[in-house]
Amino acid sequence: MNYPSIFNDVLGPVMRGPSSSHCAASLRIGRMCRDLMDGRIESVRIEFDPNGSLATTHEGQGSDMGLFGGFLGWEAHDERLPDYIEAIKEAGIDISIDIHDIGAEHPNTYKLTLTNFRETREMIALSVGGGMIEVIEIDGAAVSMAGDYCETLVYVEDTAAADAVKKFCETSLSTDEVETRDGRSMFVEIKSQAFFTASLIEELQNIDGVQSVKQIAPVLPIRSSKTMKIPFITAEEMLAYNEDKDLALWELAIHYESARGNISHEEVVAKMNDLVGIMQGAVEQGLAGTEYEDRILGCQSRNFKEQMDKQRLVGGEVLNTVILFVSAIMEVKSSMGVIVAAPTAGACGALPGACLGAASAMGLDKEEAVKAMLAAGLIGVFISAHATFAAEVGGCQAECGSGAGMAAAAIVTLANGTLDQAISASSVALQNSFGMVCDPIANRVEAPCLGKNTMAASNALSCANMALADYNHLIPLDEVIEAMDKVGKSIPNDLRCTGLGGLAATKTAREIEAGLSQHSKLIPVESLTNTRRFKIC
Repeated sequence: MNYPSIFNDVLGPVMRGPSSSHCAASLRIGRMCRDLMDGRIESVRIEFDPNGSLATTHEGQGSDMGLFGGFLGWEAHDERLPDYIEAIKEAGIDISIDIHDIGAEHPNTYKLTLTNFRETREMIALSVGGGMIEVIEIDGAAVSMAGDYCETLVYVEDTAAADAVKKFCETSLSTDEVETRDGRSMFVEIKSQAFFTASLIEELQNIDGVQSVKQIAPVLPIRSSKTMKIPFITAEEMLAYNEDKDLALWELAIHYESARGNISHEEVVAKMNDLVGIMQGAVEQGLAGTEYEDRILGCQSRNFKEQMDKQRLVGGEVLNTVILFVSAIMEVKSSMGVIVAAPTAGACGALPGACLGAASAMGLDKEEAVKAMLAAGLIGVFISAHATFAAEVGGCQAECGSGAGMAAAAIVTLANGTLDQAISASSVALQNSFGMVCDPIANRVEAPCLGKNTMAASNALSCANMALADYNHLIPLDEVIEAMDKVGKSIPNDLRCTGLGGLAATKTAREIEAGLSQHSKLIPVESLTNTRRFKIC
């Protein structure tokens, strides 16, 4: 069963770049590649399937930037990310990108061949939405690594050595899982809560038949554990859990995340407080004005505020403040500023803009905003567990639609609504989002993304007020999420963040894209019948 974490899967990562599925996820994959190669990478062959999203979006939406930054060991919020090409050249890493049929089943599949002076290793990894990843293969052996464990790989000569390693683990190490993986090379995969001491690593290396020991560090803030006990994973189970407790949605979020991450209630609140602070910082930065050459929309939120202050806009203080905050955050994202993916970078304006904008207009303090974001985070857990945040899988309903459902619960929480009202608001907001396509113009996650974020936030505000007036949402939240997942998967591939359909395929969008492509940092070096090959220029 998938047990998402609010701080892994729903709110975060803290990052720069247009897309969490592309930038943050690829950076995490790159960091794991770096660890697999003991910190030394000399050349990389990157392969993308032409039927996936990455073949058409890897440069424009920041996959190259994130992946290369990961190879260099950077964090997702590193200020050097915009200069990734120059940094890769300086590091002397030779990179080629091949686009051909690799038989990928997931639209965000990375096939990577890594080489240094000692060895060549292979990794296949997926970006599964909102910055989350899964490594599914190493050196031809099937694995499942989400970046939520300390991973130790012990490469061995044969099964006898593998058995000796496993026996050593049973007697000397504290581990969550130990499995032999047999592909082009044989290794024992050890999942643990912490890395082993240098003396224990030395003992592992001294076992007959052990060739090398590699340590792949976690890339997620919250670790997983085989002993974790989750109190609930659906809205229905949550209500049953709450029958004798009478907790608000934000308090139930603390109970869930505390159990999921094996952290205290106080730590949960403190982590959310930090994230809300970063979101508030993004609003302030956006309203101060942003500049960035490589984007298609300039700074527009400052003029909105001027017209709002002059009372030249149609009235509605809460809604207009929400629109202002959504715009400010989206402009920070598009100018490579630091944002919180909430639940994704493409949808980073809807939830924070709605929550912080409503809180500001209502005169509420940060503490109330933190409670509201906790409530939103728990709704996101249910969506993540039973649907997806990846637009490449479920269209924009997976991103902005999910943001609307989460934001609706946040606004009800700000208004001191009941638990049932918060769930009702989420249900209706999600119902209103079915079928939203993902068609970013020129592969920049700016338009129509800004409008869709604004629409999602407006939807959330409307649904919150409807729920506070006890409108009947009819369909239970769990059933809505299940239906949403089915609808998203039925959206045509061209309308799921591939840049091939919708507004992205219009004449004007193609002209904008062609203009931006003149600044591409990749050059085609070969075009075969079934392969397109690129190198860094």
